[in-house]
Amino acid sequence: MLMTGAEFIVKAIIKAGTDTVFGYPGGTVVSLCDVLYKERNRLRTVRTSHEQGAAHAADGYARATGRAGVCFATSGPGATNLVTGIATAFMDSVPAVFITGNVESWLIGTDSFQEVDIIGITLSVTKHSFMVRSPEDLIKAMSEAFPIAMADRQGPVLIDVPKDILETREAEYEDALASMKPSLALPPLENGPCPETDAVRSMRDLLLSAERPLIIAGGGARRSGAGGSILKLSRTLIIPVVSTLMGSGIIPASEPEYLGMLGKDAPGYVKRAIGEC
Repeated sequence: MLMTGAEFIVKAIIKAGTDTVFGYPGGTVVSLCDVLYKERNRLRTVRTSHEQGAAHAADGYARATGRAGVCFATSGPGATNLVTGIATAFMDSVPAVFITGNVESWLIGTDSFQEVDIIGITLSVTKHSFMVRSPEDLIKAMSEAFPIAMADRQGPVLIDVPKDILETREAEYEDALASMKPSLALPPLENGPCPETDAVRSMRDLLLSAERPLIIAGGGARRSGAGGSILKLSRTLIIPVVSTLMGSGIIPASEPEYLGMLGKDAPGYVKRAIGEC
């Protein structure tokens, strides 16, 4: 039996390794909601009271689990209600995939009911966006969205899908689904990338020759579980540590090596440490 675009999206989300979806129903995504209900034993759907809450919930899911959060909304006001949550994920480098429904393909550009250019609206606060206009576009979007969201500096990806693409059955979806690979959380630190020995030696020499070294720990240190290693390095070489907002908490505030969080509200001694390091 041929899959619809909505069925393909839900099965691709399951294969990506995400077990929870957040969203709010609407006219253009009714078919997606139907499939989510059918797959409720494999994929939990949390319907919030407002799309903005769904966007923030997907963001929180990603922060708590290390997996990409997933959120869906309908066209027009449903899509625009996601913007604050998308921007939050972008600013804090949180992996998330936002799926918005849109009007039928042949109505796009005609200013039809609840038609909004959500791609243009969110262009500055997404890591990547997919404007789906064919089954081939949808296959490309679902194949690449999760790897893009999870890779390098993580961030939100937006996929905008017309109502007719969600509802139309296509033969290509089955083969595309079979070739997809899971995109789970980042590997543990011990299995992560390791720098070249020469690079480590060069860094060591720079640290040992520095007069006033300072360690700035950010969100990447948190994601890779490097708090313990940073604290050990700090104690061994007697180097103070400051953190960004996203890196706060990876070193206990009670540790004498930890000075505090940088930023506009940082205490004077933290600003001085940064300015004179």
